[in-house]
Amino acid sequence: MTQAHDVPAADLLQIQDVVCDYDGHRAVHRLSLSLAQGELGCLLGPSGCGKTTLLRAIAGFHAPSQGRIVLRGADATRLPPEKRGIGFVFQDLALFPHLDVAANVGFGLHRLPRAERAGRVEETLALLGLSRFAARFPHELSGGQQQRVALARSLAPRPWLLLLDEPFSSLDAHLRLSLRSELREVLKRLGIGAMLVTHDQEEAFTFADTIGVMEDGHLRQWAPGFEVYHEPSTAFVARFVGEGRFLRGRVVDAHTVETTLGHHRSELPLEATPGTVVRVLMRPDDLRPGAGDGTGIETTVLSAAFRGAETFYLLRLSDGQEISALFPSHVHYAPGERLRVRTDLEHVVVFPPEEVAEARVP
Repeated sequence: MTQAHDVPAADLLQIQDVVCDYDGHRAVHRLSLSLAQGELGCLLGPSGCGKTTLLRAIAGFHAPSQGRIVLRGADATRLPPEKRGIGFVFQDLALFPHLDVAANVGFGLHRLPRAERAGRVEETLALLGLSRFAARFPHELSGGQQQRVALARSLAPRPWLLLLDEPFSSLDAHLRLSLRSELREVLKRLGIGAMLVTHDQEEAFTFADTIGVMEDGHLRQWAPGFEVYHEPSTAFVARFVGEGRFLRGRVVDAHTVETTLGHHRSELPLEATPGTVVRVLMRPDDLRPGAGDGTGIETTVLSAAFRGAETFYLLRLSDGQEISALFPSHVHYAPGERLRVRTDLEHVVVFPPEEVAEARVP
């Protein structure tokens, strides 16, 4: 099987203090990140946050106003797109309707000898499960099959880096899940790095090794999905990623914070000094039903949303604050019912009250 080229020890991609202007406004503000060979990254954020502009800058379709884009250790900031060794999958697929599947996939391989080109097309079609559709035309394929052809065409030249601009958005949920899992496996097998743009956090978590959360052109966090979810760097990241609530709290000491739910210990030292008023992030999975022995904190169920294996609850505490919880659905609690809960916090994450108040998710 044809493998992606080995690259030097330097990162595959480095974005260094990049600024991008678009339609008279600043779309990306002094943004920096790096992507290693074979690493799968994701730019996650709401519409208009600058993630697609940044992706187009990496591809060479949008010239940064400031900063550098470095590919495999070489400055590629002003390099034409066709000389960057990058594959790009657009939202609209952009397949050639007059070419069959094999010809679409082989379109970017004109520099290879004929026999090698045919072998590469055959190999790539097999990777994406398209071998039996080689002679069909795009209009003869389903939406999912057309998406596979677009991916195969971008992978056929064995690019250093594959850029994906919300490529699964038009597919149904089941097909989205299966195709992105399959693509992740193919990319890992070939050793090709990728950068995905999406507003869907589930897509980001299941596809990427590293996730960058963007807000108003700023990169707020660049970290593995587990860290982004459990240790968000800002209140915006905490609000945008996952479902959570902020409880009023007070720092007791360097490893303890107090809320209506009790005292919570943290392995990580709290930066705030004792007595400081804070907001404590509570994820739905930070709560457990009470043990049934009368212990725990009493809450009132405000609403219950069935999600199959789990039920999502909105609960009200005695002081009027609201929290959310995710419990197994085989035991159901109805709105208005009293329910005792206990906390199961792995990490205590706190933010200043003013930062939480200012954090708004579109």
